[in-house]
Amino acid sequence: MDQRVFWVFASAVCLLSLTVHSSSGQTYPLTDEGGLGRVFDGIGGLSGGGATSRLLVNYAEPYRSQILDYLFKPNFGASLHILKVEIGGDAQTTDGTEPSYMHYENDENFFRGYEWWLMKEAKKRNPNITLIALPWAFPGWVGRGKNWPYDFPDVTAAYVVNWVIGAKKYHDLDIQYIGIWNERSFNSKYIKLLRYTLDKTGLESVRIVASDNLWEPITLSLTLDPELSSAVDVIGAHYPGTTTVPEALTTKKKLWSSEDYSTFNDDVGGGCWARILNQNYVNGQMTATISWNLVASYYQELPFGRDGLMTAQEPWSGNYVVESPIWITAHSTQFTQPGWTYLQTVGHFAQGGSYVALTDGNGNLTVVIETMTHDHSICIRPPLPPFNVTSQNATFQLKGSFASIKELQVWRSHFDLKAKKHSLFEKLPPVKLVDGSFTLNLAEDEVYTLTTIRTGQKGSFPEPPPSARFPKAYKDNFDTRNPPFSEAPNFADQTGVFEYYINLTDPGPHTFTLRQVVTERPITWATDADQTVTVIGDYQWQNMMVTCDVFMENVQSGGVFVAARVDKGGQSVRSAKGVFFWVFADGSYKVTNDLAGQSVLAEGQSGTRPFDWHNLSLSVKGQSASGMLDGRQLWNVTGVSSPKNGWAAIGTHSFELAQFDNFNVLAE
Repeated sequence: MDQRVFWVFASAVCLLSLTVHSSSGQTYPLTDEGGLGRVFDGIGGLSGGGATSRLLVNYAEPYRSQILDYLFKPNFGASLHILKVEIGGDAQTTDGTEPSYMHYENDENFFRGYEWWLMKEAKKRNPNITLIALPWAFPGWVGRGKNWPYDFPDVTAAYVVNWVIGAKKYHDLDIQYIGIWNERSFNSKYIKLLRYTLDKTGLESVRIVASDNLWEPITLSLTLDPELSSAVDVIGAHYPGTTTVPEALTTKKKLWSSEDYSTFNDDVGGGCWARILNQNYVNGQMTATISWNLVASYYQELPFGRDGLMTAQEPWSGNYVVESPIWITAHSTQFTQPGWTYLQTVGHFAQGGSYVALTDGNGNLTVVIETMTHDHSICIRPPLPPFNVTSQNATFQLKGSFASIKELQVWRSHFDLKAKKHSLFEKLPPVKLVDGSFTLNLAEDEVYTLTTIRTGQKGSFPEPPPSARFPKAYKDNFDTRNPPFSEAPNFADQTGVFEYYINLTDPGPHTFTLRQVVTERPITWATDADQTVTVIGDYQWQNMMVTCDVFMENVQSGGVFVAARVDKGGQSVRSAKGVFFWVFADGSYKVTNDLAGQSVLAEGQSGTRPFDWHNLSLSVKGQSASGMLDGRQLWNVTGVSSPKNGWAAIGTHSFELAQFDNFNVLAE
C-alpha cells in the first residue's frame, strides 16, 4: 500500500474509534466533584549515578543542542519537568566516576565535570525546570579514614551544603531538592543536621528527599521521630514497582519514584516507561517519576548500556537516536505541569491498562491512557507479576467542572511489536464530546493523551549523521589552554579522575597534560578498583597499538600503565581483563592480563623513575603482545588468548598523582 494512503486510512480508523459510541464496555467518570487527588510534581531524568552523560558534552554543534532540545525544550520532545544530577564524589557509581568539587579538604573548584553545564542548558530551555542533586559517593577525606560518610555528619553536611551554595554563586543555579541515599542504610542524625545546616546558611527553601532508596526503614522512622519528619519533605523510592507501603501514605509526605526505569530503550523499554508513568500514581500515589538515566551517553558495553530516554553515544560521528521513551514522556509532560493536580477518578481499565487525569484548576484537563501488555512493558526491575490486557471499549463521562468541555485534542502512540512497526506521538483529529461523553476503542499496547491543551508538538530536526565506529586512528596531546570541561574528550574514567592539567614546572613539550588527581580511595557503594583507569575507543577493537608519554609523581610506590583489550568497566571494573603494560618508580616493569595485576605475563627491569617523562608503547595482535619503552623493545609475549577485544586505557597503580601526554591509539 502507498504510504500516504496508509496514513490517511489509519487516521480515519483512529478517528472512527474515537467518535463511535458503543453500548458495550465500561464507563469511567472523570470529575472533581468529590475533591481532587495529590499535586503532580513532574517527570524527569537523571544524569549521573554515574557518568551517564559523559559523552554528551563531546558532541559538536548543532547535534549537541538538538539532543538537549529533545530532552528539555518545552512542547518539543520529552519536555522534562525535572533534572536530577549527581554531586560528583570521585568514585565509580555505575558507569564511571564524576569529579568532586573538593578532591581534598583544602581544595575547591566549582567548574569540574559537566553537570553544571547540563543544568544550565536545561534551565536555558525551561527556566521552570526543577533541579535535584544527590551524592552517590564522597571523596575519601569526608570519612576521616572510614569508608562511611555519616560517622562525621557535620563534615558531610557541610560538604553537601557548600556544593549547593557553589551552584548558586558560580552558576546561578537554584537547587530545589537534595537527596539522601546510601545502599546500606540512612542516617537520621545526618538528615537532621543537613536540614539545620541548610537553614542556618539561608537555604530554607531547599527540600530534602529521603531516603532516596527504599520505602523502609525511612517511613517508620518518620512516624516515630517528629524532628526527623519535619526535616524530610519527600519520601523517595528507587524502582518501587509502581507500589508503595500504607505507612508511607499515612505520613502525608510527597511520595516520589526518585529513580526508576533503568531499562534498555527499545520498544519494550518504551512500554515499561508508559506503564510506570501512569501506574506509579494509580497504584502507589507517587507524584513524580525520574528516569535513570536521562540520556544513554556512555559506551554501550558498560553496565546498563542504552538505559536512557534516548541514545547519544557517538560524539565522534554526531549520530544520536530519539528513542520511544522520549515520545512516551511527551504524552504527559507536554500537557501537564508541576502544580497540576490529579483527579481522584483515576484507575485501571476492566480489561487491563490504566488511566490518569490531571487538571490545572482553571478548567484544563489532561487524560493519559496506557494499555501496555505484560511482555511488552517489562522493566529491568523489579520482577513484573503476570497480568492481562485485551482490546476494549472505554467510555469516559466528564462531570463537575469538566462537564462543559466539548472537544479534546488527541495524541496517540501504538506499538506493534509483532510487525516491529509503531507510530509514536501522532496527532489525531480532536474528539467531539456528546453530553460530556466520549468512547475509545482501545487496542493493546497503546498510549493516548486527550487534553484541552493545544500547544503539543512533535519536534524534529534533520536526520543526524549516520552511525560510525570510533576512529581507528585517534590521538590527543591535551594541549587545550581553556578547556570547556575538565575531562578530555571520549575518555571515560572508571576509577579515579583524569583532568586537564597545566604543568607550570615544565614549560616545554609537556606543559599541558592529563593528570590523575585522586589520591585517596573514595567512599562509595560500588566496587572501585584499587587502581585508577580511564578507557577510550571501540570495544570491538582486537589488534591495536597504544602509545603514551607517562610521568610518575609518587616516589615510593608510583606506577602507571597503558592497556589494550580492556573488557570491563563500570561497577565491574575490579575484574577487568586485558593486556596491561606497567612501569614503576622503582625501575621495574610488569605485563599483566588483568587490571588487578595478579596474572603476570612478563616482568623485569625498566630503568624508569619518578619525575621523569617516559614513552610507553603497547602492541597487541592476535595472541602476541609487545612493549617498547622510550623507543626500545622491552618485552614480547605470546599466548595472549583472552580477552579477544576491548578498549584502550591508561591508568595508575594506586590512587596517586600521575600525568599522561601525547596519547595515541592505532587499531586495525
